[in-house]
Parts: sequence; structure tokens; C-alpha cells
Amino acid sequence: MCRAYWFVSSMILTVALLPKFLPPNAQTALALDRSVGTPGIDARKLHVAPYNLTGKDICIGQIELSRPGQFAVDKIVNRLIQLDRVAIEPFEVFFRDGKPVPNRNLDDHSAQVAAVMISRNKIHQGVAPQAKLLSSAYAQRRRDGQPEAVLASQHVARQCNGNVRALNFSFGEPLNEDPRPKPKLDGNALLTLSLDWLAITYNTLPVVAGNQGKGGIPIPTDLYNGIVVGFTRERDGVYSQLDRGNLIDEPFIDRNGNGRYDVGEYFTDLNKDGKWTPGVESPTDGRRSLSLLAPGNNVMLPDLKGKFISANGTSFASPHVVGTIALLHEYADRQILNGQWGIDARRHEVIKAVLINSADKIKDTGDGKALGMSKTILDTYGKTWLDSEAYRSRDIPLSLHLGAGQLNAARAIQQFQAGQQSPGMVSTIGWDSHVVEATQYQEYIFAEPLMADSFVAITLTWDRLVSLNDKNGNRLFEIGESFKNGGINNLELYLMREQDNDISQNVWSSISKIDNLQHIFIKVPSAGRYKIRVVFSTPQNNDPIQRYGLAWWTAPVKR
Repeated sequence: MCRAYWFVSSMILTVALLPKFLPPNAQTALALDRSVGTPGIDARKLHVAPYNLTGKDICIGQIELSRPGQFAVDKIVNRLIQLDRVAIEPFEVFFRDGKPVPNRNLDDHSAQVAAVMISRNKIHQGVAPQAKLLSSAYAQRRRDGQPEAVLASQHVARQCNGNVRALNFSFGEPLNEDPRPKPKLDGNALLTLSLDWLAITYNTLPVVAGNQGKGGIPIPTDLYNGIVVGFTRERDGVYSQLDRGNLIDEPFIDRNGNGRYDVGEYFTDLNKDGKWTPGVESPTDGRRSLSLLAPGNNVMLPDLKGKFISANGTSFASPHVVGTIALLHEYADRQILNGQWGIDARRHEVIKAVLINSADKIKDTGDGKALGMSKTILDTYGKTWLDSEAYRSRDIPLSLHLGAGQLNAARAIQQFQAGQQSPGMVSTIGWDSHVVEATQYQEYIFAEPLMADSFVAITLTWDRLVSLNDKNGNRLFEIGESFKNGGINNLELYLMREQDNDISQNVWSSISKIDNLQHIFIKVPSAGRYKIRVVFSTPQNNDPIQRYGLAWWTAPVKR
């Protein structure tokens, strides 16, 4: 069997130990600082006053075939300390669900992924340099695969008293190595099910590098309760365009439903066999798994020897998201500690909704109608989110190419600090964690009228129900055990005028029946009072009461 990381042509494009005599501006031009700074996710401003957010004491996880090195465990790190070339300091490392094997299971890839999150190098500082990273390597032999990865993931999730806030997965498994008969990206692979179960069981948010191309490593990009990330490259000095290396295009769109390719239909022969191979690289039922984009091209990251390497791929985009989650949780913990917020701020559904809802799509021109977004994000053809099928369709919440847009850490904090607001009258920006009963709904009425021709962004998230088939009753996954897919309840999202009660009178809706996420990004037709309605519609596939996370961002009439 063969396990593979995702690389674009080659993970390593150039090797460059930055010499000390380079002027500061030359160093910065090559630094991780660009992807973390204003040209990228705009997290640098959060590291300084008035925010002073660095992920301090927030536990985050990393699971890969290998792991980064750690002082007092691995000789190579001990030597780097003597040379003053240590960029990353994991809080703890493991092999699978036990202690690490000294000087074994190390590689550059896992060290570089870790650096995006926690690097303390003065030039190449990570997104959350003071977060506590727990990293586990799961593979030792060629036959090691999904069961061993589940063990490692569970072990990391249980650390910090079960308070690991996010798990980064910059690896995957090919479908042709999945043991199921005729496997598909249907959410039922062992590793995929386990990540959804971990999200529910430990209130953690799985974040997966999302390449789906060239017969690659799509499992577990078909998960439901986490976030799948693609990567962008710089365009005119700003990370704003989908990199062609993603290859996240589904191989075929069968417009007339005849099961074969016809002229005018989109077709990419990924496996070079001259015909459409259904389901090889894309989630079943036309589901869009990509949630967010983040920088992943030409990011300067350290190898095991302390040299900085220009790396590319979604492997390095997803840890930008995990680092941002650490910043959000640090902010939440402050608010909880001073009595301003409750523990709902730590819900993984809320964090997911906040990240997706605050993503950049279209740059605001300065009038506030585009909600202050800082960048216009383009696909590989130069098209924007407004050109996507998601903008036109109520049944498709996310763009095939762009997800919900690109991660913006500063906007995520702005979205988050608006605070939790329960159903009833709410401000123009906010979030909530609440429940809705089957056949019932919850309403959020904006206290201020919205500006004509301004965008409204609303994101609703909830969990797919997954349970452990626990043979020995110890509530822990063990090799030989499996998971049960309990399906997703059908929640729908509506934007309505305040005075309307019939959902058929809605301004817009997101009503996908195959997703556990709904997303609205639409202009209001005229100035006036509006509301959000969250509906628990049929079918009810599991519990009659569904918890959800909701985030919204609107533009009020200027006074």
C-alpha cells in the first residue's frame, strides 16, 4: 500500500537559508509573514495591540504519517538548539496513541505544516506562535492506514483534558486503498466518519487539506463536521487567486443526466482513460466539500535542518485555518474569563460558521456594501464568487472552486467579537449557538434597517450524527471497531423581510438537502427591515432537537 502527501509538482521548489545580511525588506518578501500578514490572511495585526492574540495556551492538534521534532526527544532538534535555529517547539509529540519513538517518524513536511501554525522565528512567525501544538505520527509500515490514523487522531483529541480546539490533517488516502468494495467519496470511509465523530465527542474542529486531483488522496475530504481547505497564490503581490495546483474541479458535470460526456459539458480526464470515471475524485451527489481557501503558494517554511524552503500546496493552507482557530479560542477564553461570554463560544459549529461567514469574496469599494471585505478572490479562470453556481443556486451553498472564499483572520475576529445573540432582536453582526426542534424554526430580526443594494452574509452549520460501534464499551475507538453514519437532519436558512411570515416570500434561501451547511451571500433588494429564519424541515434523520451554529454579517443604513 502507498500513502501520499499532496504536493504540487514538487513540495520543494527552492531551498534558501536566509542569510543574515539580507535587508529586512528582502527577508520579509520571502517570508511566511506574507501569507500570515495583510497580503494573506491578515493575522499579523491580531498579534499586537489592541488584540495581542498569539494563541497562548490554546491546544491544537496535528496528525500526519510523520511528525516534527522535539527537544529532548530527537537529536536533530538538540543540535538546532545549539545553532539557535529552532523555529518550532511542539508542546508534545506522539507515535500513534503512545509515546514518540526518539529520532524516528520525522520528516520535513510535518515540520513545515507545524511552522505555519506555531513558528516563533522572528521573520517567519506562524499564525498562533504561542499555541500548544500536539502532534502524532501514525504510520510506520506500508500497511498502516486509516485505522492507525484514527487512533492517532483520537489520542491527540483527548489531550489537554479533551480541550484540543482543532485538528490539522495535511495528508489523505487514495480511494484505491480504501478497503470498502467499490469505495466512493460518500462520507463513509473509516477515517472520514471518525473525524465527524471526534468533532461531536470532543468538540473539536477537524481541518483537512483539500486536494482532489490526479487520482490523489481525497479521503477524508468528504467529511461533514469539519472544514476542507484549498490554496491560493499571489496575484499582484496579494494572495487572491486559486492556484491551479488544487485540481479541485470535479471531473465531469453531467448537465442532461445521460451518464456520458456531451459537447458543452465540463470534462477533465483526470485518470487519462478517455472517458468520465464517476466519483473517482469528487464527493457523491454533487456535494461541494471545499469550504475555505487560504494561502499555500511560495510559503517559506523550515525543514528539519532549520533551512527555509519555499513550499506549495493545501498542506500549508489548512494550518493557516487551524492557527486562526487558536486565535479565536484565545479571544473566547478571555471573554469567558471576564464573564462577558458563555461556553457556547467554544462550540465547534460556531467557530466553523464564523470562519466561513467572514471569508473574503468581493473587495469592498469603501461604501460598506460588501461588508468591508479586503480582497476579491478569483478562481483559476479569473472568475469571482458572483460568477459561481453557488451565487445563483439556492441548493448549492458553496462554490465548487472557491468554497465560501478566502480565510481572513482579522474579519473572523471582527465577526466573533460581535458576540452571541439569541433569537429575537439582534445587531447587524453576530453569531449564536442554539437548538431548533423538528418542524419548528428560530428567527433573528435585525434591529436596524439594512442598506439598499448591500450584501448579506449568513452561515448555518450543524453536525452529521456519527456514533462509535463500541464493541467493548470503553467509549474509545480501537482497531477492528467501526462507526455508524446517523445521517444529517435537514435544516434550511432563509432571509426574509421582517413583516413576512410565509417562507415562500423569502428574499433568498439556502436549502441544500445534502449538506450540513447553508450559506447565503446575496444583496438585499431595498433598504428596510429583514430577518433570518432557521427551519428544521423534513426529513428528520436522527435527533428531533438539532444544535446549530449561526453567523451573520450585514450592512445597516448609514445615519
